Amino acid sequence: MKTLTERVYHLSPPYGLFDGTVVRNLFYNETEGARKLLLHRAVRAGEILRLKPGLYMIAPKFRKEPPHSFILAAVLHFPSHISLESALAFHGLIPEAVFSVSCVSPSRGRTYRTPAGIFSFYRVSHRFPWAGVRAVKVGQNGWAFIAEPLRAVADMVFVNKQICWSKDGMGYLIESLRIDPDDLVSMDFSSLEEIVGGFSCRRTRIYLDHMAKELMG
Repeated sequence: MKTLTERVYHLSPPYGLFDGTVVRNLFYNETEGARKLLLHRAVRAGEILRLKPGLYMIAPKFRKEPPHSFILAAVLHFPSHISLESALAFHGLIPEAVFSVSCVSPSRGRTYRTPAGIFSFYRVSHRFPWAGVRAVKVGQNGWAFIAEPLRAVADMVFVNKQICWSKDGMGYLIESLRIDPDDLVSMDFSSLEEIVGGFSCRRTRIYLDHMAKELMG
């Protein structure tokens, strides 16, 4: 085990995540160049994973339980919440074969391709970013902000700008997303007003309003 990995390992940072400040504090007598070399060697040895510039994680082989991918998403891009296909799969509404973590954020969208997986963030403009979003325990000691089914659907419609009620209707949910009609009927609509009211996108508001009327009668 490399010197840097040993020191970070004994420090036991939460979820094995650490940044450049931790490295500077651990090796305060070293030059910036020497610290970068230590990081480079640990990454090349597969002991440290580089998630993005300045953010690192101890490799899973040195940890009893690697952090849940939803926790990594929150660290990679804040503020954000798990949504879209990832949230729908988490709630058991679509098949589990989701090959990347999908999130939304009020800030700009981007994708991180990391050794721990692919994390995609989409910009969603909403007056109340946390409407229809709940803190959920994931793994043994972690929590993540995850969209409830209704908010995940709303985010899907907002992000996929070609979707509109007059053209797609319920077919988008049942045929394209393959959500079981029984699951749609049992969906919780208690946060509908807050979710709809937060979107300035008329297309999204119309879709949610018609969807609610269709399912709630």
